[in-house]
Amino acid sequence: MFGHICLALPFGKVALFLSIVLIILGTGLLKPNVSEMVGTLYAPGDLRRDSGFTIFVFGINLGSLVAPLLVGFVGQHINFHFGFSLAAIGMFFGLVQYLMGGRKFLSKDSLYPNNPLEPGDAKRLSIYTITGIVGFALILLLMFVMNALTLTNFISLLSIIVIVTPIVYFVIMLTSKKVTKEERSRVWSYVPLFIAAAIFWAIEEQGAVVLALFAGDQTQNNLGGFMIPASWYQSLNPLFILLYTPIFAILWTKLGKKQPSSPMKFAYGLVIAGLSYLLMVVPVSMFGAHVRVSPLWLVGSWAIIEIAELLISPIGLSVTTKLAPRAFQSSMMSMWFLADSAGQAVNSQIIKFYTPETEIQYFAAIGLFSILFGIVLAFCVKPIKRLMAGVD
Repeated sequence: MFGHICLALPFGKVALFLSIVLIILGTGLLKPNVSEMVGTLYAPGDLRRDSGFTIFVFGINLGSLVAPLLVGFVGQHINFHFGFSLAAIGMFFGLVQYLMGGRKFLSKDSLYPNNPLEPGDAKRLSIYTITGIVGFALILLLMFVMNALTLTNFISLLSIIVIVTPIVYFVIMLTSKKVTKEERSRVWSYVPLFIAAAIFWAIEEQGAVVLALFAGDQTQNNLGGFMIPASWYQSLNPLFILLYTPIFAILWTKLGKKQPSSPMKFAYGLVIAGLSYLLMVVPVSMFGAHVRVSPLWLVGSWAIIEIAELLISPIGLSVTTKLAPRAFQSSMMSMWFLADSAGQAVNSQIIKFYTPETEIQYFAAIGLFSILFGIVLAFCVKPIKRLMAGVD
């Protein structure tokens, strides 16, 4: 909330960078913990958990649907400072609602840490944090001295850090004395699911980059004299999530124990995500990269990939809470969001190969890779389930 208040104030770069710091801190505190709290609403083995997380994702996407339409419109027609203030106002009311109802409705387990700091942990954690910050600063200084501190190299450095971080987290959990043998097996089963999630998010998050460019440059947005703002296409993602969510929530509840396992849902999701990109090969092949095509191609691509998202995103949240060691429940949920970060880190590197002239190869290569990994994951479902030690 304070981060968006900074964005609402006309103080230039100072407000911008302060807002980035505040939003990063707020996101780190909010996202893994709110997701973990949803998981604690259900007892182990409760078949409603996947449906619960599907409803949770519905709430997230309700905000995502309104944001591009409302904030984008206000930002473009009044000013963006006022637009950002709308987000801060919304967070204020969300905070009030949480404080009033959280302790009343949340389970008692969620009100206490599962892995509290032991004596000396705070000091050790502070040393690690300071060491990391100093090390990062020294690397930047070295790059500056070597005249290598360019935007491209800086992004590459961040990409390396983002990919290395989950590896370090996995090592910490797998070697911790607080993790039992059964929990360690479940962490190992989570590794291929993490990789699958990273691949999916690498594709899905390109909707805000590659498909956004396609919407602005290669889509016929003039419909009967009305110009569709390119930013409005970003609402297709949450719109389809809202449309599909009731179907999936009912489906998982009706199927009960007959529903596919979590790894198989991931496999289906990757195949479907790949198909959404293969669809984009068609208009470029038919009309070329310099002809504006019907917006229905984008609508169709988003309609397909959002089926994949509902097979991966809420299921991933759910399975993360089920596979998490007791001592690392919130940390494991952070791992789930690191999968998104890792996917975007990969994006920052492969996006360099995207141009209108390479669109066919780009869409086809990413789509086929996702489908191939989905098929491989499907063949690995049985060994993954054995490692999951009773978790579906």
